[in-house]
Amino acid sequence: MLYWLERLSDGGDVFNLFRYITFRAGGAFFTALLFGFLFGKPLINLLRRKQKKGQPIRNDGPQTHFAKAGTPTMGGLLILSAILVATLLWARLDNAYVWIVLFVTYAFGLIGFADDYAKVTKQNTKGVSSRVRFMIGLAIAALAGAAASWLHPAELTNQLAVPFFKNLLINLGIVFVPFAMIVIVGAANAVNLTDGLDGLAVMPVMIAAATLGVIAYAVGRVDFTQYLEVHYVPGTGEILIFCAALIGGGLGFLWYNAPPAAVFMGDTGSLALGGALGAIAVVTKHEIVLAIVGGLFVVEALSVIIQVVYFKRTGKRVFLMAPIHHHFEKKGWAEPQIVIRFWIISLILALIGLATLKLR
Repeated sequence: MLYWLERLSDGGDVFNLFRYITFRAGGAFFTALLFGFLFGKPLINLLRRKQKKGQPIRNDGPQTHFAKAGTPTMGGLLILSAILVATLLWARLDNAYVWIVLFVTYAFGLIGFADDYAKVTKQNTKGVSSRVRFMIGLAIAALAGAAASWLHPAELTNQLAVPFFKNLLINLGIVFVPFAMIVIVGAANAVNLTDGLDGLAVMPVMIAAATLGVIAYAVGRVDFTQYLEVHYVPGTGEILIFCAALIGGGLGFLWYNAPPAAVFMGDTGSLALGGALGAIAVVTKHEIVLAIVGGLFVVEALSVIIQVVYFKRTGKRVFLMAPIHHHFEKKGWAEPQIVIRFWIISLILALIGLATLKLR
């Protein structure tokens, strides 16, 4: 919205700053951060009054989790509200890629909200049927994948870019949309599975968002793509503003989610933020890089898949408990120890993901 102030510029005044994506990204970051600090406590108080008993705790979970009983959930509403305000304020609203990412984020947020609401009202950890959530998620991702395919330049339509290779593209054809669906739904559910400890999911999400934001900015500039020898996707630079808003909103939320958490993100936040990462990867043609940058989420999801498959076949467990962060809890690791070590892993993977821009 504020982008249009650049029309008041004569080229040498303060209004000229609004032409620059980096300036507006900074504005989005601080807007979302301030929003989180201002409205975090009132939202938590509201959630506590409405939910009363808070998020139900799994009976089969680690014993330390029972001390968290009564903590309100749906804290993802704080992040999503901050992102929405900051993005609408600072991004170019005529950019279709921004709207695709916003659509996926808030559509998955609605799924998560419905699931959280069912858990809180019924005081049951099951919530909405996983099959229903999965099918609705696939429909949302299909729309986003089709829109991205239609908007991409002709030479990149339905193509899969392979990192570390300059010009290697794999033509997926009609399989591109189903592939995009897997990326978006997979990312949403992987982040959702990771969100099991105070602060565990939100920091890796912010790290991944920062990395994808840099990538989006780079592939949206023809001069950068020529230098880096990556594929040019015009218009994606505006996604940096969304990513900056996510980081600001995430930090505002983390202020209240730091151990011991005053509020949980809930599926409202985790599904939405995971879906957002998947959508950004699809529109920027960096789906494979997402698997590197979000490697922590991949491992968390794989630990659940391996546990379920192996248990069904043998009646035994590979991990003491899945997702894998609970395995380390069962082994006696302290919660802050697990969280910080997983943050470190996320940062390392993000740097590897960024390296794919230059290592060609």
